[in-house]
Formats: sequence, structure tokens, C-alpha cells
Amino acid sequence: MVVAFVVAPPALTADRAGGIVDRRDLSEALRAAFVAYWRSGDRDLPPDLARVVDYWSRYHLVKAVLAALLLTVLVALGFRLARAFVTAGGLGAGKRAALASAGVLVAVLAPFSLAMVMANVQGAVAPFASLLPMLTEGVTDAELADTLTQVERGLAESGGPSGSIPPALDLMIDDFSWYHEAMAGTAAVVAVVLVATSVLAWRRFAATRPADRRRRQVLAAYGLLSALLLLPAVALAVANATTAADPAPALLAFFQGGW
Repeated sequence: MVVAFVVAPPALTADRAGGIVDRRDLSEALRAAFVAYWRSGDRDLPPDLARVVDYWSRYHLVKAVLAALLLTVLVALGFRLARAFVTAGGLGAGKRAALASAGVLVAVLAPFSLAMVMANVQGAVAPFASLLPMLTEGVTDAELADTLTQVERGLAESGGPSGSIPPALDLMIDDFSWYHEAMAGTAAVVAVVLVATSVLAWRRFAATRPADRRRRQVLAAYGLLSALLLLPAVALAVANATTAADPAPALLAFFQGGW
């Protein structure tokens, strides 16, 4: 499933009719379409840029589904390993150690898979903002460089007394805000789940007899891991909600290389 997560999305979402087969095609199509979009003076995405954005949304959707499936497999495997470890009284020390090591490996991979689910959900619901880093990577084209300079100037002046914002920039700011709202909402949901998991694990830990040492170890590990993961989830929710409330400065910092 890890291999599928890496290999399958480009193969499943390739837009051969639009000339987008790999990341290089995507970058070239995005840059050309973005320059034309900025010069058009319109707020709505033109067909060429809309095709790129739709492709990127599908790409992240496929990755989100695969990451969610991988996370489901890891969680199920974690429960199976925990159950086997608890009932491993008749096994030798080596096999018990192997079960514990496998459980630790799953505990490391599961948060990584969760992070991939969150990031790809964010990219699927706000693909335009997710594409912006491709605009600033190794810029050598003079037209694109000039366009990005105009974007920076527009963002710097957006908080001025005139309050005049080009239509394309207005859409970019809105989508950038939605991009961070998506992550804030996803992180908040994850935080709630982690709180519930940690509370349930510690309650069961307290209700388990001290003699049932392995079960208490597993429950304590679940409770501790959930509590530790809660901290970055809350930090992500707060940071992204703050950015979503005032996206223009953060977007300017991004184009200036500060994000």
C-alpha cells in the first residue's frame, strides 16, 4: 500500500488530453496558465488553469483515499498485535519482543499515514493554493518572474488605504484562506478523536487489575501515544485557523520565501 500511495496517483489521474502526465508537465502547464490568468484581469479561472487545478484535486483525492486505507490497515494491525501481545503468555521472550517491536513500528507508521491523509484532504479541497509552491520553485522564466513580482506588490498593497485588489489576487487570497481552514478543521476533528481515544485508554487502564501487566502496558501506550499526538494536532488547528482569519500576510510571506 505504501508503494501504491507513491505510484498509483500519477497513473490513475494522468490527463493525457491536457498534456499532463508527470510533475514536469504539471509545472509547465501551471506556470503558463497562471501567467495568462493574471494578465486576463478576471477572477474566474480560465479553462487551461481550471484543467490543471482539477487534475491536482483528483491527484490529492486519490492519495487521500490510499493514505486512509493504509491508516485503516495499520490501525487494524495495531489492534491485532496488541491482542497477540496481551495473550502471549505461552510464547518465548523472543516472540514477545518481536510482537512488541512490530507494535512500535505500527505506532510510528500510523501517525505518518494520518498526516498524509490530512495533507492530501487539504490539497484535494483547496488545490489551487496547494499548487502555489510549484510557481516559485526555480523560477527562470522572465514572464513568470515579473508576474510573481506583481503578485507580491498586490499583496503588499492589499492592506493599504486604497484596498484595491486585482480579481485574480482576490481569488488567490480566498483559496489560501480555505486551504488553511481545511487543515484547521481536519486537525480539530483529529484532536477530538485523540482526546476520546486517550480518555478511553486511561479509563480502561484504571479499571484493569495490576496483575494484568501486559494489558496495562498496551493501554498505557495507547493513552500516552494519543496524548502526545494531541499536542501537534491542536497546534495545527490553532495555527491554521489563525492564518485563515488573515491570509494575505501569510500569502505574501510565502511568495517572499518566508513560508
